[in-house]
Amino acid sequence: MDPSLPPLAELQSMLFDACRAGDDAAVGALVRAGADIEGRNAQGHTPLVLASYNGHAGTTALLLDLGAAPDGQADRAGNTALMGVAFKGYLPIAQLLIARGADVNARNGAGQTALMTAALFGHAAIIELLRGHGADPALTDAMGNTARSIAAAQGNVVVAALLD
Repeated sequence: MDPSLPPLAELQSMLFDACRAGDDAAVGALVRAGADIEGRNAQGHTPLVLASYNGHAGTTALLLDLGAAPDGQADRAGNTALMGVAFKGYLPIAQLLIARGADVNARNGAGQTALMTAALFGHAAIIELLRGHGADPALTDAMGNTARSIAAAQGNVVVAALLD
């Protein structure tokens, strides 16, 4: 490693900050300098999860171009980047992640999928996208809930109907 660069732990921290901020120039430079594109911060989030969750489509695309795995290392709860954008309702980023190979039926530690997350928060456009790419509405989480039962429990009949 170049002795003029900060220590690797500092580079990694800087990468996490750059991903949260959507600073593409810094992200590229930090990855080229040796920061781990699949590294995790103290909360267990990867650079891809941080960029996508914070709504930075360009940074998400850049990380994928630089070699980040679309499902990457899930966070400590087992949530992937796609699950995070399903929570937030970021349709363009969900489209990007799916186009780059994200697993629409990946499960977190509680057995929940991105479809279940989108159903919980009523993100109909994300549900339609996920369904169009093979998301299985019949999957159940560890408590036996399906995406439809989650939407129904929220009183969201419109979203529940999308999951029939």
